[in-house]
Order: sequence, then structure tokens, then C-alpha cells
Amino acid sequence: MTTTGEAPARKLTAKGRATRDRIIKAAAELMYEHGAQNTNNEQIRIAAGVSGSQLTRHFPTKESLVRAVLARQADVIRARHQVPEFAELDSFAALRRWADTFTASLDMVRGGCTFGSLAAEVVKTEPSYRDAVSDGFEQWQELFRRGLSIMRERGELRPDADPVALTHLIAAAFQGGALLDQAVGDSKPLRDALYGALAYVESFATRR
Repeated sequence: MTTTGEAPARKLTAKGRATRDRIIKAAAELMYEHGAQNTNNEQIRIAAGVSGSQLTRHFPTKESLVRAVLARQADVIRARHQVPEFAELDSFAALRRWADTFTASLDMVRGGCTFGSLAAEVVKTEPSYRDAVSDGFEQWQELFRRGLSIMRERGELRPDADPVALTHLIAAAFQGGALLDQAVGDSKPLRDALYGALAYVESFATRR
């Protein structure tokens, strides 16, 4: 997606796309470590190994770069949820494997959710980012909403189970637990939050 003030990626050469991707990756790592407010062009330029003119050619404003980073981090977190062992997140076993995987992740404990951490920062400081943040969360939550809908259609969840409401619960448990993990440096808050949310989801299981 092309953002305001950003050079359209589809018009770039292969070398230009590689440079652009390198800038976004470097900016994402710096913003993840230090926050968007504490990351400047000089830090990004050095980390990406580009000149100042290259940086401003691809991202003439900080907003365009932050939006690109938000899009990248949303893609990263979504991709981490779309792996074979999680299937379509459409079974109790798959949801448990997902929770087990993320509560065992040292990256999650050390830095929180790569998308959620940045989203929480920028949406408070600059309302213009709200659409990018909302879009990222919507795409991520759709994975759970679709999986839970499939479970209800198969009769594994009772008809009164609301995939939207249950998705909100899972998402809130994940983001809140990740924030607490980041604060205390321990995975127990995330583990408790996720397993508690999944226990509630399982309370809607069809009794056979």
C-alpha cells in the first residue's frame, strides 16, 4: 500500500525496492528498540547504510516512514500466525499451540508485540496514524475471527458463540499480556491472559 508522500514501490527498480525495504527494516528495528519518537533520520540512515537523499527520496516525511513500518510489522505478526502448526486457527488444539508458541517466545517477553508496541505509541501521539493501526489490527484479528467462525459452522462451538466478541477477547489478552511481559520481563502474565481467554472460548464447546 502506498502511503502519503511515499515513493510508490511498484514504480521502483529492483535495486530501489531493495533499498526501500532495507530502510523500512532498519527503521522498524530502531523504533521497536527505542520508539518512534526517539528514532531520527540519522540513526535510520546509518543503520540502513543509505545516504540522506536516498532516505528522503523513498520517505520524504516521517509519517510516510512510520506508516510503512506499521504495515511491515502488521505483516510480520500476521505471518507468524499463518504457519502450518496453527493451521487456520480453527480448532481448540491449534489455538492452544498458538498460545504455547507465543508464551515461549523470548522476543515477545523482551519487547512485546512488534506491531502492538509501535501502534500503542503512535496512535496516542498522532491521531493521523489511527487508520494504519486499525487496518493492521483488523487484518490480524480476521485470522482468529475466521477460524472461530469455521469452528462454529462445524458445530465445535455452540451457536451462541460470537466469533467477533471472542476474537476481541483473544486480541486483548494477547496485547495486554504482551505489555505486562515487557514490563516485568517474564512470560507468566501473557501465559495467564492467553490461557484464561482460551478457557473462556472453550466454555462454548459443544457438549457431545
